[in-house]
This record gives sequence, structure tokens and C-alpha cells, in this order.
Amino acid sequence: MTVRSAGETSLPQMAEVVVIGGGVIGVSCAFRLAEAGVDVLLLERDGLGEGSTAKAAGGIRSSFTMPVNVELGLRGLAEYSAFRERFGTEIDFRRDGYLYLITNPADVPAIGHCAELQRAHGVRSYLLDPAEVRDVLPLLALEGVVAALWSPDDAKATPDAVVQGYARAARARGAQLRTGVEVTGIERDGDALTGVRTTAGFVRTGAVVCAAGAWSGRVGELAGLELPVRPFRRQVVFTGPVPGLPESVPLTIEMPSAFYFHREGAGLAMSFCEDDGFPGFGTHYEAGEWLPRLAELAGRRVPAVLDAGIRTAWAGLYEMTPDRNQIVGESVLLSRFFYATGFSGHGFQMGPATGELIRDLYLGRPTSVDIAELDVRRFETAGSAPAEHHIV
Repeated sequence: MTVRSAGETSLPQMAEVVVIGGGVIGVSCAFRLAEAGVDVLLLERDGLGEGSTAKAAGGIRSSFTMPVNVELGLRGLAEYSAFRERFGTEIDFRRDGYLYLITNPADVPAIGHCAELQRAHGVRSYLLDPAEVRDVLPLLALEGVVAALWSPDDAKATPDAVVQGYARAARARGAQLRTGVEVTGIERDGDALTGVRTTAGFVRTGAVVCAAGAWSGRVGELAGLELPVRPFRRQVVFTGPVPGLPESVPLTIEMPSAFYFHREGAGLAMSFCEDDGFPGFGTHYEAGEWLPRLAELAGRRVPAVLDAGIRTAWAGLYEMTPDRNQIVGESVLLSRFFYATGFSGHGFQMGPATGELIRDLYLGRPTSVDIAELDVRRFETAGSAPAEHHIV
């Protein structure tokens, strides 16, 4: 629950940078900019972390297929592992690992190559045979599993706690965070930003950071820019207590079905997606044909879950780009318009690194990671951008 104090929606007349969006990406950007001495105003139309971040699985991994994402994931693991000490906020950080179950023999060489890539970046990543998989998670039924990728240092944490920790740290360094304020327009003079219009008034600014998640396409339109980010609904089921559930359960994903589960209390959180899911901003849960298919997948892989029952279920939004990879950079069409969006389900784990990237782009510093391939211009040439294997 977000508590809004009296006058919280009052706005300053001007700010050096306006960050649009109060999820983990936005508050991380606000913190890093404020830490560097920049005058920052963050605007969120709802409460902090109440958009996609509120429904995030909380996974933090370096087990990606593209070098840039491995590096960004490693930065997230490093920040979150020390978050309690640095920010004074408990985020329930646990290194339970990620386990990818491979059911198609044709996929094994590519997954083995991914393991080599990750090890080249210092990641402990191993290709396991089915007998070794059982040692990692005895609860699994392994019929049809031909191999698995095991990343024991990957982790999980609580997204809302991270948002609140970054928000407090940003405010302590002078950032102003305003909730219940929607951006309704972005003013420009030619290719220069001049300000933002909101439901609480006008703010003069020369720089904007779009960190609006699934709503980023609309923010881009306000600025006269195209940000190819579309919302897709994803559904998750939470079970009752699962008999024999170990204390440590990796975030486990079956490929190519994309069925996944992780521990949530005494039970499991489970989901899968068909193609890209359901397009649009609707977040209503619909069992329909989806739930029986989920039950089939879960029963085949974790039979004990069939006796657990469903405790609750909900739907949230993924912010998808055409190649399922985030866009991070500065517009070449509108000076000082920065974008950090389209994370396609990976935003929580990349929040720490993204704040640093936006800070460095704003200050004109070299970024610690080469992010040229994350520029939005990659979509101008069809088929020119590599795609991250999208799992969860």
C-alpha cells in the first residue's frame, strides 16, 4: 500500500530531469541521478511499484543468451545481494538458482553454447544430464527431459521492497517523487524538450526519462516518437501447500513450453505463456482454456502440486518489444529524451544496471556496458537485431 502525504502531488515549477514511471526502472534511475547531484522529479500516475513491478516474479539472473544481458544481469545480482546492507531494506534475497529443463534434443547444442558464453563472463553455468537434475530438485518428474541448464548463483527477491528501498534512497539525496500524477503531454521546441504537462500542472525541464513500462508507447507518442513497446497480459497461479516441497526451490523453466514455477510460501507460483500471451492493457484473470493447460504441464512435471489446490491467481502486464529485448538509450530525434523500457519480463533484474546506464548517458559519460545494440533504431532495419530467448 502506498501512503501519500498531504501535498505530495504538488509539483515544482522546474526540474533538470523528469522521470516518467515509478516502477523499479524509474526509481533506480531517479536514485542514480540524484546520487550524482542531478535535480530529479519522478512522476507516477498510480503508486510506486503498482504497475508491472507489483506482479513481477522477482527473479534475478545472469543466465541470458546475449553478452550485454549477461553483464546487466550480473550487475543486478551484485546490487541485490548487498541491498539490505547498502539501503537498509530487507528484500528477501535468496540464491536458489535457475534451472532450465530441456525437452527437445535439438536444443541441447545451443543451450550448451549459452552455458559457455555465461562461463566466459564468470557465471557458474552447467549443462546437466537428467540424473544430475534430480540431485538439484528431487521433486521433479523428469520424463522427456534430455538435459538442463543449471545456474546456482541466480536468485530471487521481493520487487516491492526494492522499489521502496530505492525510493527512500532517492528522496534522501534530494529527488522528488510524486505519485497520483499522470503525464498528459510533452512540450518541445523543435528537437529540444521544454517541459511536461501533467494532471497536476506544468513542469519546465530539459530532459525526460521514459521508464513507463507497458505504457511507454503512449509516452513516446506524447513526445512525437515511436517506442515499439506493447503490453501483453500474463497470468500466474499460486497454489496451497505442496507436500514434500524443499526449502530451496530453483526458479524452474521447462523449454520450449515456457512452463515455470518457483516457491511462494509453502506452495508454488506457476505460469506458462502461449505465444506472446494476450495483447492489451487488461489485467483481469481468465482461467478459460489456459488453466487446464497449466494443470497438464504442472502435473507432468511436478505431480505433487495437483493435491495442493489453487490459493489465488492474478494477471499482470509484460512490456514487449518486437525482438523481446529492452530498449535503452537517448533519442536522436528529440534531444535529452532518454528511454529505458521494453524489458519483456526482465525489468526487475536489470533495474540496478539500468539506473546506472541512464545516469551515465545523461551525464555524457561512457557507459560501463556497451549498449549500442539496445538502441531503438535497431528496429528500423527488419531482422537486424538479435533476440534474447524469452523465458520468464
